[in-house]
Amino acid sequence: MPARKTRQTPASSTADAINEDLGRRVKKLRGDRGWSLEELAAASGVSRSMLSEIERERANPTLSVTYRIARAFDLSLQDLIESADSASAIQTIRATERAQIFRKDKQCRIRTLSPLNLEKDAEFYQLRLAPNGALRSQPHVDGTREFLTVEEGVVELHSGNSSETLAKGDSATYRADVSHAIVNTGRREAVLFLVVIYR
Repeated sequence: MPARKTRQTPASSTADAINEDLGRRVKKLRGDRGWSLEELAAASGVSRSMLSEIERERANPTLSVTYRIARAFDLSLQDLIESADSASAIQTIRATERAQIFRKDKQCRIRTLSPLNLEKDAEFYQLRLAPNGALRSQPHVDGTREFLTVEEGVVELHSGNSSETLAKGDSATYRADVSHAIVNTGRREAVLFLVVIYR
């Protein structure tokens, strides 16, 4: 006799949708930060095995666990679990939001200008490079390209075996599925805008 199918109530459907969305968001956020599961576990206090189950959409985490994950990413609980279809048509990123600072050191400051909590095919960044500072990157996934615009300063752009010097107002597009780098060759801080397109 075939097993009788359990009828899913609207409440359970909503819960499943939230868990699926949460799993995708956590995986994407972790990837954006370049964190391993172990690093997210250390930052959140949630076990690696639980995080793995959440990302694979096999877990139903408690509110406490979800809150700890949100705090690890410097997000509110609402921002982490909010469904894409229930979000406002306008999502604002304020200049004062610390969570948007992706990297900050003596050489380079990277601020994310695209939402951290959305699945996306493109990412938008503001870069600030100190004199002689550089942003060097390993190849991204096949087909990835980057678009760079110089707002202030002079930089040298490298993509594979090719290089180009860019000054204020210049823009360039280049392969990012090979080793690439942006180097400030000027005497002042360089301010740049970078868009990463995944295919």
